[in-house]
Amino acid sequence: MSEYFGNIKSSAVTIATGMGITLKHFFNAIHRKGDAGLDDVDYFKQVDGLVTLQYPHEAIPTPTRGRYRLYNEVDNCIGCGQCVRACPISCITMETIKTAADDLVSCGKTKDGQQKKFWIPVFDIDIAKCMTCGICTTVCPTECLFHTPVSDFSEFDRENLVYHFGNLTHLEAEAKRTKLAELQAKAQAEKEKKSLEK
Repeated sequence: MSEYFGNIKSSAVTIATGMGITLKHFFNAIHRKGDAGLDDVDYFKQVDGLVTLQYPHEAIPTPTRGRYRLYNEVDNCIGCGQCVRACPISCITMETIKTAADDLVSCGKTKDGQQKKFWIPVFDIDIAKCMTCGICTTVCPTECLFHTPVSDFSEFDRENLVYHFGNLTHLEAEAKRTKLAELQAKAQAEKEKKSLEK
């Protein structure tokens, strides 16, 4: 019989202790600083007071060295394809079109002055597949591919997790392909003509 009442007493003490801790945090949360003190440098050192963040108005700050959503500055991309080859899960898709000699000026240069030699009609990153390993950003010679601090990017449609960074529309890409094919055919014809003359 004493064991029975001992168990009841133990249960009551355990519940009271748990409720005491809960009430302590509940009342400390009333005194939280501003919007949960997210701009405070000591945010991660806080022990008491924070119960629930009012997301999306309040969010835990992301670490400065964190690897999150990938972004490509296509104006600095030279279309080398090293990121595509380095990606262990093939989440990057790239298509390039060689630039014609008279298009080099319009194709432009990178921020460090390197002449770009390829149009990039397709540069897609499937963020749903990306495991944020950072290998693609490491091998990028122009540092145009990098991780942003955006860590929450849920979508209702899976297709919205494929980000497009190409620098040509479909019509522009078709025009560039046609122009390049014509130039190559003309060069091939001239080469055959010269070989026949010899």
